[in-house]
Amino acid sequence: MKIKMPAQAAKVIQTLEQHGFEAYIVGGCVRDSILGRTPGDWDITTSASPQEVKEIFDHTVDTGIEHGTVTVLMNHEPYEVTTYRVDGKYEDHRRPNEVHFTKSLREDLLRRDFTINAMAYNDNEGIIDMYDGMTDLKNQTICCVGEAKKRFDEDALRILRALRFQAQLGFQIEEKTEEAIKNQAKFLKDISAERIQVELEKLITSAHPEVLVNAYKLGVTKIIFPEFDIMMETPQNNPHHKYNVGIHTIEAMKKIEAEHIYRWTMLLHDVGKPTARVEGPDKDHFKMHPVIGEEMARKILRRLKFDNQTIKQVTTLVRWHDRRFASMEEVNKKTVRRWVSQLTPELFTRLMEVQKADISAQSDYQRDKKEQVLQETKKLFEEIIEEKNCLSIKELKINGKDLMDMGVPQGKEIGQILSWLLDQVLEDPQLNERGTLTRMVEEKRDEK
Repeated sequence: MKIKMPAQAAKVIQTLEQHGFEAYIVGGCVRDSILGRTPGDWDITTSASPQEVKEIFDHTVDTGIEHGTVTVLMNHEPYEVTTYRVDGKYEDHRRPNEVHFTKSLREDLLRRDFTINAMAYNDNEGIIDMYDGMTDLKNQTICCVGEAKKRFDEDALRILRALRFQAQLGFQIEEKTEEAIKNQAKFLKDISAERIQVELEKLITSAHPEVLVNAYKLGVTKIIFPEFDIMMETPQNNPHHKYNVGIHTIEAMKKIEAEHIYRWTMLLHDVGKPTARVEGPDKDHFKMHPVIGEEMARKILRRLKFDNQTIKQVTTLVRWHDRRFASMEEVNKKTVRRWVSQLTPELFTRLMEVQKADISAQSDYQRDKKEQVLQETKKLFEEIIEEKNCLSIKELKINGKDLMDMGVPQGKEIGQILSWLLDQVLEDPQLNERGTLTRMVEEKRDEK
């Protein structure tokens, strides 16, 4: 099989070979190429030492030279070139205490996590597959290189990587590898929140977010996301639902675009339900679960070291996910305008998608009615945007400077008046005319 690699990557390999060294593309780019997927990175492994790589190429950057990695810039394109290595002793389930360079490709591939990631390739020799990665690719199986327990002892993050690959590729995890995950999951406590966040993000924004249920069964979420275990164990004895909280959450994730904010919102939208749950004589109640969920979501996202923008958007959508009109008779433009003003049009657009996914993962009870209400709400929202209704203070046809020119003293009164004007305009968009707003301010001040 011939892999078509970028011309610059081929040039790096060719240059190393011309200087008497072995060189191959390795790992994920080989795997993805065989599967017909587009590789994100083209990593190169070589028998040349980091110093020799630096001497051969004119433009290099020491990106991880202590671990044997030098970035070679070929026509301004970066390629990571790593010397064959053998990892030293692991003591913290995170990284080796030291690495030793080797001249053996076999030894280098042996230290890698899974057989499907332990293949190398160059145009002269084709695919180098010493640990049967091709068979596992064909059988759609994720299997550790060598002894699974040892691989997870070395770096516990590989446990999450196994689950992530299962989610991204739709593969199954081999039995002994799964058994090792169960036994070694406890060591995930030694892994940094940042590294866990990266793998969890890739898992839940994949084509198969339901792999999170497997993570629960294998004891992984108990360590990295214990709230999900409680969701999986919380029933919803309520006509609006047919799944427990955890499975409803997974089904809702599957119903929405595989995008960062959407998937985290759906994962956390009902995280407050176990706390809010009250068993009634005929059904369960979950009053205030969006408010409880907002605070819980904030703590979880902070724990996972997410950026403030992500935390703000996700927690806001969690708080709002259940806010909707109870019936078609209640749907009205004034309320929609106020909601959009509070959220921003961008976030309201997201809210419509969140509610659609939420409804899709519920029971059939009153589903037609819920979808009809949502559709009408969306229609009114689109009309509001099309009509360019004023939705924020900055869209008012009058500003703070205008108020000061009218004699309003600088300070909090300006903000109060602008907020009052926005409130009036949200009620009646036609009031947003400079003359009308000026007159309203004058009349209000005269009342004093």
